[in-house]
Amino acid sequence: MKAKAINIASIIALVLTFIFFVYGYRAGIFTDQAKMEDFLRNFGVLAPIIFIGIQALQVVIPVVPFAIGTVVGIIFFGPWYGFLYNYIGIVTGSILAFLIAKKYGRPLIRSLFGDRLMEKYNKYTDGEGFNKMFALSIFLPLAPDDFLCYLAGTTKMTLKFYTLVILLGKPLSLAIYSFSLNELFKFIL
Repeated sequence: MKAKAINIASIIALVLTFIFFVYGYRAGIFTDQAKMEDFLRNFGVLAPIIFIGIQALQVVIPVVPFAIGTVVGIIFFGPWYGFLYNYIGIVTGSILAFLIAKKYGRPLIRSLFGDRLMEKYNKYTDGEGFNKMFALSIFLPLAPDDFLCYLAGTTKMTLKFYTLVILLGKPLSLAIYSFSLNELFKFIL
Protein backbone atom coordinates (compact mmCIF):
# COMPACT_ATOMS: atom_id res chain seq x y z
CA MET A 1 0.00 0.00 0.00
CA LYS A 2 2.81 2.40 0.92
CA ALA A 3 4.67 1.74 -2.36
CA LYS A 4 1.45 2.33 -4.32
CA ALA A 5 0.91 5.68 -2.54
CA ILE A 6 4.49 6.72 -3.31
CA ASN A 7 4.03 5.80 -6.98
CA ILE A 8 0.77 7.75 -7.18
CA ALA A 9 2.38 10.77 -5.49
CA SER A 10 5.33 10.53 -7.90
CA ILE A 11 3.01 10.46 -10.91
CA ILE A 12 1.02 13.45 -9.60
CA ALA A 13 4.25 15.38 -8.95
CA LEU A 14 5.51 14.53 -12.43
CA VAL A 15 2.24 15.66 -14.05
CA LEU A 16 2.21 18.92 -12.04
CA THR A 17 5.85 19.54 -12.93
CA PHE A 18 5.09 18.96 -16.60
CA ILE A 19 2.09 21.33 -16.46
CA PHE A 20 4.20 23.99 -14.76
CA PHE A 21 6.97 23.48 -17.32
CA VAL A 22 4.57 23.89 -20.27
CA TYR A 23 3.01 26.96 -18.65
CA GLY A 24 6.40 28.47 -17.85
CA TYR A 25 7.77 27.80 -21.30
CA ARG A 26 4.74 29.31 -23.04
CA ALA A 27 4.71 32.29 -20.67
CA GLY A 28 8.40 32.88 -21.36
CA ILE A 29 9.44 32.35 -17.73
CA PHE A 30 12.25 30.00 -18.75
CA THR A 31 13.42 31.90 -21.81
CA ASP A 32 13.11 35.56 -20.89
CA GLN A 33 15.02 37.07 -17.98
CA ALA A 34 12.51 39.90 -17.37
CA LYS A 35 9.55 37.50 -17.38
CA MET A 36 11.27 35.20 -14.89
CA GLU A 37 12.00 38.16 -12.62
CA ASP A 38 8.35 39.32 -12.85
CA PHE A 39 7.16 35.79 -12.11
CA LEU A 40 9.42 35.52 -9.03
CA ARG A 41 8.44 38.98 -7.76
CA ASN A 42 4.84 37.77 -7.39
CA PHE A 43 5.89 35.25 -4.75
CA GLY A 44 7.47 37.71 -2.30
CA VAL A 45 9.27 35.85 0.48
CA LEU A 46 8.62 32.52 -1.26
CA ALA A 47 10.55 33.66 -4.36
CA PRO A 48 13.79 31.91 -3.30
CA ILE A 49 11.97 28.57 -2.92
CA ILE A 50 10.24 28.97 -6.29
CA PHE A 51 13.55 29.94 -7.91
CA ILE A 52 15.34 26.93 -6.39
CA GLY A 53 12.58 24.73 -7.82
CA ILE A 54 12.98 26.30 -11.25
CA GLN A 55 16.73 25.73 -11.15
CA ALA A 56 16.22 22.09 -10.15
CA LEU A 57 13.69 21.72 -12.96
CA GLN A 58 16.10 23.11 -15.55
CA VAL A 59 18.48 20.24 -14.76
CA VAL A 60 15.79 17.54 -14.79
CA ILE A 61 14.15 18.87 -17.97
CA PRO A 62 17.20 20.10 -19.88
CA VAL A 63 15.48 22.28 -22.48
CA VAL A 64 15.43 25.29 -20.19
CA PRO A 65 18.43 27.54 -20.94
CA PHE A 66 20.86 27.22 -18.01
CA ALA A 67 22.27 30.72 -18.45
CA ILE A 68 18.96 32.51 -17.95
CA GLY A 69 18.24 30.98 -14.57
CA THR A 70 21.79 31.44 -13.37
CA VAL A 71 21.93 35.11 -14.29
CA VAL A 72 18.43 35.79 -12.94
CA GLY A 73 19.52 34.33 -9.61
CA ILE A 74 22.50 36.68 -9.42
CA ILE A 75 20.58 39.76 -10.60
CA PHE A 76 17.34 39.16 -8.70
CA PHE A 77 18.79 37.97 -5.37
CA GLY A 78 22.24 39.55 -5.47
CA PRO A 79 25.58 37.82 -6.02
CA TRP A 80 25.76 35.80 -2.78
CA TYR A 81 22.14 34.75 -2.29
CA GLY A 82 21.78 34.27 -6.04
CA PHE A 83 24.78 31.97 -6.05
CA LEU A 84 23.44 30.08 -3.02
CA TYR A 85 19.96 29.60 -4.51
CA ASN A 86 21.44 28.58 -7.87
CA TYR A 87 23.68 26.08 -6.09
CA ILE A 88 20.88 24.53 -4.03
CA GLY A 89 18.59 24.24 -7.06
CA ILE A 90 21.21 22.84 -9.41
CA VAL A 91 22.52 20.34 -6.84
CA THR A 92 18.95 19.20 -6.11
CA GLY A 93 18.18 18.84 -9.82
CA SER A 94 21.45 17.03 -10.44
CA ILE A 95 20.70 14.46 -7.75
CA LEU A 96 17.17 14.02 -9.10
CA ALA A 97 18.55 13.49 -12.63
CA PHE A 98 20.92 10.80 -11.32
CA LEU A 99 18.10 9.00 -9.48
CA ILE A 100 15.75 9.25 -12.47
CA ALA A 101 18.43 7.74 -14.73
CA LYS A 102 19.05 4.95 -12.21
CA LYS A 103 15.38 4.04 -12.47
CA TYR A 104 14.69 4.56 -16.19
CA GLY A 105 18.11 4.04 -17.81
CA ARG A 106 19.56 4.93 -21.17
CA PRO A 107 16.36 4.93 -23.23
CA LEU A 108 15.26 8.01 -21.28
CA ILE A 109 18.64 9.68 -21.80
CA ARG A 110 18.45 9.02 -25.54
CA SER A 111 15.00 10.59 -25.69
CA LEU A 112 16.19 13.68 -23.79
CA PHE A 113 19.58 14.21 -25.41
CA GLY A 114 19.68 12.14 -28.61
CA ASP A 115 22.11 9.53 -29.85
CA ARG A 116 24.95 11.89 -30.67
CA LEU A 117 25.88 12.72 -27.06
CA MET A 118 25.33 9.10 -26.02
CA GLU A 119 27.77 7.89 -28.66
CA LYS A 120 30.33 10.55 -27.74
CA TYR A 121 30.41 9.68 -24.03
CA ASN A 122 29.44 6.00 -24.06
CA LYS A 123 33.07 4.89 -24.37
CA TYR A 124 33.85 6.48 -20.99
CA THR A 125 31.15 4.70 -19.01
CA ASP A 126 32.94 1.40 -18.37
CA GLY A 127 35.15 1.08 -15.31
CA GLU A 128 36.65 3.72 -13.06
CA GLY A 129 37.61 5.97 -15.97
CA PHE A 130 34.11 7.42 -16.05
CA ASN A 131 34.19 8.38 -12.37
CA LYS A 132 37.38 10.39 -12.89
CA MET A 133 36.15 11.97 -16.13
CA PHE A 134 32.81 12.80 -14.50
CA ALA A 135 34.44 14.42 -11.46
CA LEU A 136 36.74 16.52 -13.64
CA SER A 137 33.86 17.52 -15.93
CA ILE A 138 31.70 18.69 -13.03
CA PHE A 139 34.54 20.93 -11.81
CA LEU A 140 34.84 22.54 -15.25
CA PRO A 141 32.19 25.07 -16.32
CA LEU A 142 31.91 24.02 -19.98
CA ALA A 143 31.00 20.31 -19.76
CA PRO A 144 27.47 19.10 -20.62
CA ASP A 145 26.66 18.70 -16.92
CA ASP A 146 22.96 17.86 -17.22
CA PHE A 147 23.70 15.05 -19.65
CA LEU A 148 26.58 13.74 -17.55
CA CYS A 149 24.37 13.71 -14.44
CA TYR A 150 21.88 11.50 -16.23
CA LEU A 151 24.60 9.33 -17.75
CA ALA A 152 26.23 8.82 -14.35
CA GLY A 153 22.96 7.33 -13.16
CA THR A 154 23.32 4.53 -15.72
CA THR A 155 26.79 3.52 -14.55
CA LYS A 156 28.03 1.66 -11.48
CA MET A 157 28.69 4.99 -9.76
CA THR A 158 27.29 5.10 -6.25
CA LEU A 159 24.93 7.81 -5.07
CA LYS A 160 27.40 8.63 -2.28
CA PHE A 161 30.31 9.26 -4.68
CA TYR A 162 28.05 11.12 -7.11
CA THR A 163 26.65 13.39 -4.40
CA LEU A 164 30.13 14.15 -3.08
CA VAL A 165 31.34 15.14 -6.57
CA ILE A 166 28.26 17.30 -7.16
CA LEU A 167 28.48 19.02 -3.77
CA LEU A 168 32.19 19.77 -4.12
CA GLY A 169 32.40 20.32 -7.88
CA LYS A 170 29.40 22.53 -8.54
CA PRO A 171 30.42 25.59 -6.48
CA LEU A 172 33.55 26.37 -8.51
CA SER A 173 32.04 25.83 -11.95
CA LEU A 174 28.81 27.59 -10.96
CA ALA A 175 30.71 30.57 -9.54
CA ILE A 176 32.83 30.89 -12.69
CA TYR A 177 29.80 30.54 -14.94
CA SER A 178 27.48 32.75 -12.88
CA PHE A 179 29.80 35.66 -12.33
CA SER A 180 31.22 35.52 -15.87
CA LEU A 181 27.72 35.64 -17.36
CA ASN A 182 26.75 38.43 -14.99
CA GLU A 183 29.74 40.53 -16.09
CA LEU A 184 29.02 39.75 -19.74
CA PHE A 185 25.41 40.88 -19.40
CA LYS A 186 26.50 44.05 -17.57
CA PHE A 187 28.98 44.77 -20.38
CA ILE A 188 26.35 44.19 -23.09
CA LEU A 189 23.74 46.34 -21.32
